[in-house]
Amino acid sequence: MRLSYVRGPQSALLEESIYDTLARTAAAHPAREALVSVHQNLRFTWAELHAEVERTARAFAGLGLGYGHRIGIWATNCAEWVFLQLAAARAGLLLVNINPAYRIHELEYVLRKAHLNALFLRESDDRSNYREVLEQALHRAGVSIDHTIWLGSDSWSRFLDGGRDFPTPAVSPCDVANIQYTSGTTGHPKGVMLTHRGLINNGLFIGKCLRATQRDRICVPVPLYHCFGCVIGTLVCVTSGAAMILPGERFHALPTLQALQGERCTLVYGVPTMFIAQLNHPDFRSFNLTSLRGGIMSGAPCPVEIMRCVMTAMHCPEITIVYGQTESSPVITGSLVDDSIERRVSTVGQPLHETEVKLIDSCTGETVPLGDRGELCTRGYLVMKGYDDDPEATRKVIDAGGWLHTGDLAILREDGYIHLTGRVRDVIIRGGENVYPKEVEDFLYRHPAVAAVEIVGVPDPKLGEAVLAWVRLKPGATATEEEIIEYCRGEISHFKIPRYVRFVDAFPATANGKTQKFLIRQQEIELRGLHEEATA
Repeated sequence: MRLSYVRGPQSALLEESIYDTLARTAAAHPAREALVSVHQNLRFTWAELHAEVERTARAFAGLGLGYGHRIGIWATNCAEWVFLQLAAARAGLLLVNINPAYRIHELEYVLRKAHLNALFLRESDDRSNYREVLEQALHRAGVSIDHTIWLGSDSWSRFLDGGRDFPTPAVSPCDVANIQYTSGTTGHPKGVMLTHRGLINNGLFIGKCLRATQRDRICVPVPLYHCFGCVIGTLVCVTSGAAMILPGERFHALPTLQALQGERCTLVYGVPTMFIAQLNHPDFRSFNLTSLRGGIMSGAPCPVEIMRCVMTAMHCPEITIVYGQTESSPVITGSLVDDSIERRVSTVGQPLHETEVKLIDSCTGETVPLGDRGELCTRGYLVMKGYDDDPEATRKVIDAGGWLHTGDLAILREDGYIHLTGRVRDVIIRGGENVYPKEVEDFLYRHPAVAAVEIVGVPDPKLGEAVLAWVRLKPGATATEEEIIEYCRGEISHFKIPRYVRFVDAFPATANGKTQKFLIRQQEIELRGLHEEATA
C-alpha cells in the first residue's frame, strides 16, 4: 500500500546569509536593473541597490543598532522597505514586519510582544494617520521604542546621514532574519521566526519553478509586509538577478497595468482578486501586455475561467500556483510553468526542491494511504525556527520529528500533485488575507452589548470568503449590525471586519457544548442563497 508521502527534487541548498546572496548577485549583474519603484520614480541597478543597502546598514550602526537588535517596518510598499529588509540582513538585525492595515488594538499587541529597538513608518497616508495610531498603541501597551524613523521625511535623511562604519557581524544562515506576525493556527498573532537559510532557499526554489533569470522583470503589487512580497518578491529577485518592479504603495488595478506595460514586465504576482480587478478594468484592452510570460497566483483558490483569462488575455501562459504558510518561509508546493491548466487550478502543485510532504490522520498521527484525505505536514529547510517566545505554541505545530503541521487538509494524487480539500482549523481566507476567527471574536467580546460571538467564513464570489459574525447579546442589551461593524473600524484591520452580522439567541453545539461552526456556515449558505458560490 502506497502512503501519502512525497519529496521534492534534490538540489543544493544555499548555506549563506541573505546578504551574502545579494552581494554575489550584485557582483554578477552590477549594471542590470534591480529595483524600480514606479510611484516614487526611483530606479536602482544591482550595484546601486547594493550601495543603498550598505548605506542603510551603516545608518543602523549610527543609531547604535547591531547584531540581534530588532527593527520594525510598518509601511506600505516603497524602495525604503527593500533597503531596510536587506540592510537588516547585512547588519544581523531581526526584521519585524507589521501589517499597514493594523490599527490600535492589533498594533498594541505586537508592540508588547516584539520588543522593538526601532520602528520605521510613514506619518500618514490616505488610509490612516499612523502617528496617531502609534501614539495611542504605545500608551495602551505601556512600552517605548528607542528610535522612530519617519519614512519620506527629514527623519529618514537624518537617519542615513548619521551612518558610521561597523565590524562585519558573523551572521549564520541559521540565524533568525525575519519575524512575521501571524495568528498561526488559532488565537492572537504569533511571531514566526524565519531564518536566513529558510528564506533565501525558498526564494531560490520559487525562482526555479518560475524559471526566473536576470532577464526577467517581476511586477510585485502584493504587499511587502507579507511573505508574498518580501520572499516571493524580493528574494526571488535577489537569488535570480531579476528586476523587482513596485507599481504602487498598495494594489490598484490601473497603476499595476501601467507598470506592466511601461516597465515591460515578464512576470506578475497577485491573488486572484488582483487579477480579476485588472481583467475587469475598463481600460484593460488598451494595454500592451505582450512582454508578460507568466507569474504567480496565490492566496486563494483560482477559478478555472479566471486562470484561462490570465493565460490568454494577459499573455501569461506560464502563470503558476503556489501554496504554503508563513511558518514555512512561506512556500511548500507549487506548479510548474508547463503544467496543464487542470493541474494548476485543481491542485497546489508538487513540493518544492528539498521539501518533504506527508498527509496524516490528525487523530492517530499515522500517514494516510495514497488518495485518502489527511492533514498536510512538511519538513525541511523551510520550517520556521519557532514562534517568538512561545515554546508551547511551537510544540503544537512542530512535532518531535521536525514536521510542521499546517492544519490544512489535502489529498495526494497518483501523479504526485496535491489537492487541498479544507482546513483542520477554521481560518477564513478573504482575498488572500488570513482572518483568524478567535482574534476577531476576542475583540468583539469587548463590546459592552456582546455576550457571545462566533466568527465564520461564508462563500463570496469575489474574495473567496467573507467574514460573518453570529452575535448573542447580553440580556436587555440592544445593538444593530451597523453598530457592531462601526465598533471594529479603526481598531482592527479592514479585512477582519465582519461584512455580515446576525443576532441569534443560541449557537448550534455538540452535546458537550462545543459550537459547530460548520452548521452556522451551512445555515448562512441556505439563508443567503450562496449555494452556487459554495460549490464554485
